[in-house]
Amino acid sequence: MTGNSQNGNGIGHQRKKVLVAGATGAVGSLVAELVDKHPELELAGITARDTEDAKSPIGKKLFEIYPEHRVDCEFQKISDLDLSAIDAAVIAYPAGPAARLATELLDIGLKVVDSCGAFRFQSVETYEEWYGEQHDAPHLNSRAIYGLPELHREQLREADLVGNPGCYPTASVLALAPLAARNLIDDVVIDAKSGVSGAGKRGENAPPFIGTFDNMRPYGIPGHKHEPEIREQLRFLGYEGSLSFVPHLIPIDQGELVSCYVKPTRKVGPDELTTMYHDAYAAEPFVELSSELPTAREVQETNICRIHPLMDKAQERIIVFATIDNLWKGGASQAMQNLNLVLGLPEHSGIDSAVALSSGATMPLDRAPVSA
Repeated sequence: MTGNSQNGNGIGHQRKKVLVAGATGAVGSLVAELVDKHPELELAGITARDTEDAKSPIGKKLFEIYPEHRVDCEFQKISDLDLSAIDAAVIAYPAGPAARLATELLDIGLKVVDSCGAFRFQSVETYEEWYGEQHDAPHLNSRAIYGLPELHREQLREADLVGNPGCYPTASVLALAPLAARNLIDDVVIDAKSGVSGAGKRGENAPPFIGTFDNMRPYGIPGHKHEPEIREQLRFLGYEGSLSFVPHLIPIDQGELVSCYVKPTRKVGPDELTTMYHDAYAAEPFVELSSELPTAREVQETNICRIHPLMDKAQERIIVFATIDNLWKGGASQAMQNLNLVLGLPEHSGIDSAVALSSGATMPLDRAPVSA
């Protein structure tokens, strides 16, 4: 790393220095790679939560643990880093340690994007009920901004603490937001499917593929931790009715598809549905409205969410499909999108290859949503 960069006029300036705390997990390691390749950032350090056991990565370089990331940065103990010289941090620890570290980093002036669940909820009580533990930094909760830029962009520009959303809420809320904001949902069932990397680990700590290969199963029943996150965000948009959320594990490494079955409060025609989603997302750089049914592979290793709304044949339900890469838009690249916003950088910086078609335009719905 050189520690400096060039702006559009060729004038050198200091790169922002970023710590990635928790780079041994699937999301944290990918964040580290994105920061390392970012034209305006310097990867100032990577840490692991467990530093004392025999498998501690301290002293190893990231590429020694994750060769696919090709990052020549060495794991250090956080106590050995000069945190006062760092501008921002992405935390990928479990919720309790993450909340405690966020407190420390904010106190010395860092911007923090947190990938755990602790700062995703406006209500501390909701977090404690669903996560089954006491919140370790409840005084910070009202300070945190939910990191879904498509809904909270202007607040994120002013934030110093961001709760990076879960993968299922990212896809589900983006799929349903245009309907919720117009009071068009009477009830909704969300059928969600994700690859095995959704557990957050790779390698020997990943969920066993035996039992997943050539198989598919629901999990997190009767209540997945992402359900209250979806409910809270939809409530802010005006919907507080019935919601059923059922996640499934499918035999792919990464990728996610949510299918949302909505009973509308009134009849909605195909043309109105098309216009509604176009109005909501036409200016969004990382949302594509697809004229075809989306698949997980189409958005693999991008920050893009592809959405396809349609009416069922009986014109009784609206079905909205949304697909993301659970490790990218559902985790690491969305954290980068939020980091760009809080640091005052171009939102697409460092994830340019994941910008939607036509330099920020969404893929147009070239025909009205078809009936199933």
